[in-house]
Amino acid sequence: MNNVIEMSHPLIKHKISLLRDKNTGTNEFRKLIEEIGILMGYEALRDLPLEDVEVETPIETCMTPMISGKKLAIVPILRAGLGMVNGILALVPSAKVGHIGLYRDEETHEPHEYYCKLPDPIDQRLIVVLDPMLATGGSAIAAIDFIKAHGGKNIKFMSIIAAPEGVERLAKAHPDVQIYCGNIDRQLNKDAYICPGLGDAGDRIFGTI
Repeated sequence: MNNVIEMSHPLIKHKISLLRDKNTGTNEFRKLIEEIGILMGYEALRDLPLEDVEVETPIETCMTPMISGKKLAIVPILRAGLGMVNGILALVPSAKVGHIGLYRDEETHEPHEYYCKLPDPIDQRLIVVLDPMLATGGSAIAAIDFIKAHGGKNIKFMSIIAAPEGVERLAKAHPDVQIYCGNIDRQLNKDAYICPGLGDAGDRIFGTI
C-alpha cells in the first residue's frame, strides 16, 4: 500500500503511549491529541507547494519562498476529529476548517452522515481529513466520498492510531489519498474497536465517558 505512511518519530510514539494509558485524564489527553496533530502535520505537509514572493527585510528586499495556492482545508470528522484541528492550525493558521458529521451504527458499524460543511472552493485546496482513530475505515471512506462528491481532489487523511483492517480498506477505496497513521495497531476486536487502542477518543477528549 504505497499510499500509507506510518509515523516513526519517537515523540509521536511516546505521546501515543501516554494516550493509551487509561489513567491519562481528559485535560492531558486533549493536549496530547493536539501535540500529536502538530507533529504529524509537520510530516504530512512537507510537500506543500511554494512560490517566491518579494519581502522587504530590515536589510534589503529579497525573493523568498511562501506557501502558494489556495489556503489549506482542514476537515475533521465529528466529533473526535475536532481534537486534532488546533494542532494543524498551529502550523497553518490561515487554513480553512470544514466539518463532516458521521455516526456509526452500533450493529452494522457502518457510518451515517448527519452534517457536511466544506470551505469553498474545495476543488482548489489541499484537504486534510482528521480522525484520531481509523477502525473499520467506514467513516473515513464515507467522509472522503462526500468531499470528492463536492469536488475535492487533493486529499490527505490523518489518524493517530489505526487498525490494519481499516487501513487496507481505506487504501483500496481511495488509492489516490495519502494516509498518515501515528501507529498501526494489532487488529479490530469483535465489536470493531482497535486493539490495543486507547478506548473511545471522542469520549476521552470531551470527558463524556
